[in-house]
Parts: sequence; C-alpha cells; structure tokens
Amino acid sequence: MEILEERRKLREETIRRAKDWVDSLKFRVTAILIGSYARGDFNLWSDIDILLIAELTGNPVERLKAIDYPPGFEVIPLTFEEFVRLALRRDPLAIEALDIGVYLRDDLNVKERLKYMNRS
Repeated sequence: MEILEERRKLREETIRRAKDWVDSLKFRVTAILIGSYARGDFNLWSDIDILLIAELTGNPVERLKAIDYPPGFEVIPLTFEEFVRLALRRDPLAIEALDIGVYLRDDLNVKERLKYMNRS
C-alpha cells in the first residue's frame, strides 16, 4: 500500500504543478492533462502531456515557440476548431482528452460544449 500511496501523491503533485503552470498563462485557454499522468500509468521517464486549446495563430511550431513551458512538459497547442475536427474524426488524442483527460483550466468551456460527443 505504501507504493500505491506514493504514486498517488506523485500524480497529485504533478497535476498541481501542471495546473500552476496553466494558471500562469495570460490568455484564455482550456488545458487538459492527457497521457500517462491522466491514466495513472506514468513512470520515471514519463513527460507531462498537456493539450492546450486556445485562440492561437500560426502553425504548430510557431505556437510552441510562443508558449514558455517547463522542462518535462509536452504541450500540444490546438485551436478549438482543430480539436473539434479531431474529435469528429475519432482521433485518439481527442478521444483520450474527452474520455480520461484531467481538465486543469477550462476558460473556453470545452467540457460543456463537447459533452454531447459520443466517446470511445
């Protein structure tokens, strides 16, 4: 049980760190933790995967350059429209975000706006 408690605490601390970073962003954003930390099957080498939905401009590389994120974070910047297109195509990234994603911040009300989508 000690190991399980340690993993639970590590996951909670990671979510708190991610939320602190997301809360520092100075623009309207919906940020969803996905990947191994959202699922709970993270390991020592896992990065912190965050789907960042915002009113962004430029191509994905330009978007990443404009966002200052901490080491160990893997940020995936999308517009709301891009995320909806992925969800409608049943893209695994979007489905994972909708099914098991941990909402860190939801300025764009994505959770409510997409609750109708049939998941999995």
